[in-house]
Amino acid sequence: MATAHQAIASIAMSKEAAPDVAIRLAKVNKHFGSFQVLRDIDLEVATGERVVVCGPSGSGKSTMIRCVNALEPHSGGEIVVDGVVLRHGDRRSLLKVRRDVGMVFQSFNLFPHLSVLQNCMLAPMHVLGVDSKQAHDRAMHFLERVRIPDQAAKYPGQLSGGQQQRVAIARALCMKPRIMLFDEPTSALDPEMVKEVLDTMVSLANDGMTMVCVTHEMNFARQVADRVVFMDQGRIVEIGAPAELFGAPKHERTRKFLQQVVH
Repeated sequence: MATAHQAIASIAMSKEAAPDVAIRLAKVNKHFGSFQVLRDIDLEVATGERVVVCGPSGSGKSTMIRCVNALEPHSGGEIVVDGVVLRHGDRRSLLKVRRDVGMVFQSFNLFPHLSVLQNCMLAPMHVLGVDSKQAHDRAMHFLERVRIPDQAAKYPGQLSGGQQQRVAIARALCMKPRIMLFDEPTSALDPEMVKEVLDTMVSLANDGMTMVCVTHEMNFARQVADRVVFMDQGRIVEIGAPAELFGAPKHERTRKFLQQVVH
């Protein structure tokens, strides 16, 4: 017969995600005052999986991924990231998740008074305690990775939008995250700059990086996504492989949305 201690341990283990699950959201809700933004979100992302989240503006897409690294605290339900349960007020779990999860935003959020190289070196030195030589080498490695090492000495204001977004991706990679989140990374770019950023993301996807990307770039979703999540009015309406969701969506709301965005 199991002891009380064993029973408690078993319950605790059941609350953790399985080792091959990078992200788990269970009945996650989010309120901004009286307005409910997320409604009973259930989603699991496997390690190495590429998930694209799409849906109309205001559907809760960005809020959902901001909850994954606690930029927005969720109001209810459970979020487990890389085996760590996110709990309100638990600074240790928050820091662990922030170190393991990189995020790239719509706006580039680069420090304008720092060079590209300095932007990439800053977090590894101050958050991870990496020395300046290691931080420099790591920054140059990832600037090579996003194909702009020649821009290292420039300041963000001297770069195009596409180049700035690639710096933002390199900066996130310098923390060596296990998971990358992208919040509409091309929405602030001119059309001719979108391809260079998407090419960088495709390259990361091909390397097996666990990725969750909120985007309206449906060709990108077709090319790299293992699964596509369609959201509307704070709920997940439909999840499927790209061929299934784009070719034969099950829900009328999904069909109407895709008619507007897929050409």
